[in-house]
This record gives sequence, structure tokens and C-alpha cells, in this order.
Amino acid sequence: MPTTSLLIKNIHTLVLMDAQNQVLRGAYLYAENGEIRRVGSGTARLPKAGRVIDGRHFIALPGLVNTHHHLYQTLTRAYAPAADAKLFDWLRTLYPIWARLDEECAEVAALAGMAELLLSGCTTTSDHHYLFPRGRGHLIDAQIAAARRIGIRFHPTRGSMSVGPRQGGLPPDSVVQGEDQILQDCERLIGKYHDAAPGSMLRVALAPCSPFSVSPELMRASADLARRHGVRLHTHLAETRDEDAYCLSRFGKRPLDLLEEVGWLCGDTWLAHGIHFNRGEVNRLGRAGVGIAHCPSSNMRLGSGIAPVPALRRAGCPVGLGVDGSASNDSSHMLAEARQALLLQRVRYGAGALSVADALRMATVEGARCLGRDDIGSLEPGKRADVAMFDLRGAGYSGAGDAVSALLLCAPAQVDTLLVEGRVVVEGGALQTISLESILRRHRKLAAKLQSEPRSRC
Repeated sequence: MPTTSLLIKNIHTLVLMDAQNQVLRGAYLYAENGEIRRVGSGTARLPKAGRVIDGRHFIALPGLVNTHHHLYQTLTRAYAPAADAKLFDWLRTLYPIWARLDEECAEVAALAGMAELLLSGCTTTSDHHYLFPRGRGHLIDAQIAAARRIGIRFHPTRGSMSVGPRQGGLPPDSVVQGEDQILQDCERLIGKYHDAAPGSMLRVALAPCSPFSVSPELMRASADLARRHGVRLHTHLAETRDEDAYCLSRFGKRPLDLLEEVGWLCGDTWLAHGIHFNRGEVNRLGRAGVGIAHCPSSNMRLGSGIAPVPALRRAGCPVGLGVDGSASNDSSHMLAEARQALLLQRVRYGAGALSVADALRMATVEGARCLGRDDIGSLEPGKRADVAMFDLRGAGYSGAGDAVSALLLCAPAQVDTLLVEGRVVVEGGALQTISLESILRRHRKLAAKLQSEPRSRC
């Protein structure tokens, strides 16, 4: 296979996100076959490359990493009956609509959400798909097809719900599955798609949805299956006070105690939300190396609370960022999410609680750690060439004294140029891999039908 090479030269500001938090001025980055080979600054002689990008007006940083999403929910953004609800009521309102999803809905919703992520500077996204209406079991396959088409690095998680109202759970029976069926499909997806190699564009994880929608037996079986195949584990935990009350009433223990009992309190686990942990629980999570996907916009939108991010990070948890579902955010803009995280922690804990550099590390290298990746998240030789470049000439950055601070303190911008695995996926602010206009036409049509015809499939 011929070598493909790329050089970004004269970069105004290059944010490495390495262990030293180095920021280089007048810098360059050289990559071959999707791998970074050299970074530096000054008057060094630059290597020749098949593709050269002039970065003189840009700040470049590692591609952002989204650690929690529900891509199918882009079809129910700003759904009026759920606009002012808290989590349990919000779910009860939307479950009947989501019960009509099919493979076309899953693929088009994923393309729309992934496009929004890419245009915000995100190069790697996870997705937690846990809802499988009867007779439509290949929704994650449809998402994977979308990821390959659009060119994003993808970590789909095979979610599941097995406990409906008759067993004391929250989701309706129309969207829960038998546990044997769930485990068989988990094994199928791992065998068909999971790629553990360095630079992998696709890794699968297992993700029973939540304590109020799956049984402890399924949690244990999922952990056993994941460890047999060397894949990671993901679930929602400690998102609301209602969840605390449910676990105490049904299991006689708090959510984290339940998690430990089923064998999940380990370094191969990352949790979505993690708001309602006490001090002792934070320390237990840190000792175990459990990752946290912090979702500030969704947590505020649903009134769920504020995660104790500084304490979790001090305890040793990798804390990444997640945009969460686009029916509870309702946006998939990762740079905006990093800004939101910065501001929310300062509201709760003071101006010194989280620095711009801290928030950017959460959006890059700590998010990569949550996903079990050591080959992305920073711009260093040997890492993958996932690079987000923002144009400093925009009106929103005019007058900014420091380019790095401007990324989060100024209005969140769209990315100008985005590389995934050394491939230019966004250029001049436009997607290069799909016709976004045609996708969004299909997306709007499906969303309108899904929301306005409750008795028909989309």
C-alpha cells in the first residue's frame, strides 16, 4: 500500500495535550498513514508530504472525544411534551415514540448527529443504543454503516433493557428484550465488528442501560461476556435522586453498591453522569479507576444536578465529556459541551474549580482514557492524526489575547478543518464525506413523521 503523508505547517497555535500540556507557536505536524510522526516548532526543515495544509490562521488541537450519546434521539429534539420534564417523566413521554424506530431511522439519525459532532471538532464518538423495538434488532449495524460512511472514529455500545413495568422497571414492554437474546446479539456484534488494533476506527462495548431497566443478573452476565472478549463496559449511574430512591426501594442499596455487587467497579468501566455520589463513593470510584462521562448540558436541561467533577478527577477517575442524547441536550456540539463543563463547575465550586486546560483535557485525553484508548487524545508521535483546526479570524475570536482560552471563553465555533486518521473530513467548514443537505432532508422528514403520527412506523 502506498504511503499517504500529510503536513500541517505554520500553525498559529498547536495544543498538544501531552503530559506537560505543551502549547507550540508557529508549529508543524507531520503524519504518515494516519499516524503522527513529528511535531515541533521553529525553523526545523520540514518533511515533504503528499498533502500540505497552511495553519497560519488556526489553532489546532486533538480531535475531541465524545464519551456518551444517544444518536437516535436527534429525531426527537425539542419535543414539546417533554420540554420541561425531569428524567423519569421525560423517558415515559418519549419511550412510545422511540418504540417506532427502525434501521432507516437509526442510520439517518446517526448521520445527522455524527455530522454535527464532526463540525464541532469531534473525531471520536461513542453511542449508547439501548432501545430495540420488536422485530428491529439491527439498529447498531445501521449506525456502524453510518459511521463508516461519514468517516468518524466510532465506539458503539450495545445497550439493553430487559425489565419492563411488569417486573418493576420503567421502560414499556414493547422496547425490552429477553436476556438471552440480548447476550447473543452482544456476542454477534463483538465478533462481527470489534477491532482492538491500535488506530482502530471501530470498537464495541457492552452497555446495559440503567438500574431501573435491567436486572442484576444481566449486569453480571454482560460483565462476564465483556471480559471474555476484552471489551469495555458502560452504563448510566447516579444520574438522579429518583434513581437513588428506586435502587434503595428495589435492591436495598445505593446505585454504586449495586454496581460493585455485580462486578462492575473496575477500570474497564465508564459511567454516564455520575452526579449523586457521596465523598466515600467518589474515593471508591477513583481507587477502581472507573471513568465518568460528564454530561453538563443534559444534566442542566433535565434538572438532574451537578456532577462533582473536581473531586472525581482528584480521586483518580478519568472524566470525559458527553453531549448525551439530542433530546436532552439538544445539541451535539462538543466544543460547546466543554465550555458548559467549565462554566458549570465554576458556578458550583468557584472560579478556580476548573481551568480551560482542564476542560480541554476532559474533552480530549481524558475522554480517550474513558474509552480505553491510548492512541488518541493528544498530538504526539505515535498517536493517530486526529486534528481539529479552528480559524482564529472569525468574528467571535476577534480581540482574543490567548487563542487557547478563546476556544472556551468565547462563543463555541464550528471547526474549519478536521482530520480523522489523517484524512480530511471537514474542510472550509464543510463536510467532505457526505452530502449533508440530502441527509438533513431525510432526517427532517423522518423526525416529523415520527413525532406527528404516533400510530405509524417511520
